Amino acid sequence: MATTPEPPAAPPKPTWEPKQHEPPYPWLRPTIRIRLTLLYGGMFLIAGIVLLSIIYMLAAQALHDAGSLELKVGGTNVLIASDTCPQLSSATNIDQVNETIKACTAAQRQHALDTLLNRSLLALVGLSVIAFAFGYAMAGRVLSPLGRITRTARRVAGTDLSRRIELDGPDDELKELADTFDDMLDRLERAFTAQQRFVGNASHELRTPLAINRTLLEVHLSDPGAPPELHQLGKTLLATNERSEQLVEGLLLLARSDNQIVERKPVDLAEVAERAIDQTRTEAVEKGVEIRGERGSAVVQGNGVLLERIALNLVQNAVRYNVPEDGWVEVATEVRHGQALLTVSNSGPVVPAYEVDNLFEPFRRLRTERTGSDKGVGLGLSIARSVARAHGGRIIAEPREGGGLVMRVTLPV
Repeated sequence: MATTPEPPAAPPKPTWEPKQHEPPYPWLRPTIRIRLTLLYGGMFLIAGIVLLSIIYMLAAQALHDAGSLELKVGGTNVLIASDTCPQLSSATNIDQVNETIKACTAAQRQHALDTLLNRSLLALVGLSVIAFAFGYAMAGRVLSPLGRITRTARRVAGTDLSRRIELDGPDDELKELADTFDDMLDRLERAFTAQQRFVGNASHELRTPLAINRTLLEVHLSDPGAPPELHQLGKTLLATNERSEQLVEGLLLLARSDNQIVERKPVDLAEVAERAIDQTRTEAVEKGVEIRGERGSAVVQGNGVLLERIALNLVQNAVRYNVPEDGWVEVATEVRHGQALLTVSNSGPVVPAYEVDNLFEPFRRLRTERTGSDKGVGLGLSIARSVARAHGGRIIAEPREGGGLVMRVTLPV
């Protein structure tokens, strides 16, 4: 009887956990703590030996100088003299000689101690300077892997997730940190790749049915024999479909703009603002809104399409949320304090300061939680803020006295 072969074993599931490296002898691992202990302990031992040797030599020299009291006896009257103790020549008896020798010896000893102290202090200062310089150099050498980790982290901040530290050297805490950081980057790269793939698939899957609906509605609306009710229903459905398309485009752009811009080219904010004004001019004329302002050259490094979207969203909002009569919008660009500045201010209703931050949240408007009008889908300022952050800049909104807002976008030059 033939036996049924067993099914092959399932492959092991991939894990996201960092690899655990267990050294064969953990107590022999050259950790940074042990290395720094040996380094600074050895430096202290060497400095102590050098300082002890210097003090020994200075003390020997001082004792030699203090014991150099030479007596000279001459003549029939037993004349005692010394070059280091000239007071002996004036001594007339043995008592005066003893007192004078004691005084000279005490003076020589005090002089030797003062000389020893001064030279020891000079030696200590010199050794301190050498020790600090050597310690600074050694600390920089020991901590240099941290600089490498920091530089890699800064490159990764620019969405260059392909960077890795790949630190070589002893298996210490820094190498463990670098390996853990590399494992984290692997996980982040896979996550961002999956997100980009999802955004691309969602873009296709969401745009296609909406485009088909729009085409069908336009075909039915082009039929002259259709009843008026069907025409009105078709126009309503077409407006709803267009609104859905705008919402999908806004969500996809918001998802893409949350990342840093990898490919950058010189872009003049003045030109970007002019294009945004040209696209909004017809709507401004219909609403009776005057567009003005001086636009100076302000060249930044970035993506021209996304930067134009910032200006377009701000100008459109400034035109749409304006006063019914004698409204105005001022658009200005300039370079100030080493940064490019795009300013869009407008007349309009009074905006409370506590509601300004809510305007940048998706689907939020002034005094309402969800979108509910034909002025947009509620993603304009959210997209503008995401694009500004992706370019390393920021956007600030401030209420204007008398009504309206002042929107300032600052970008690095």
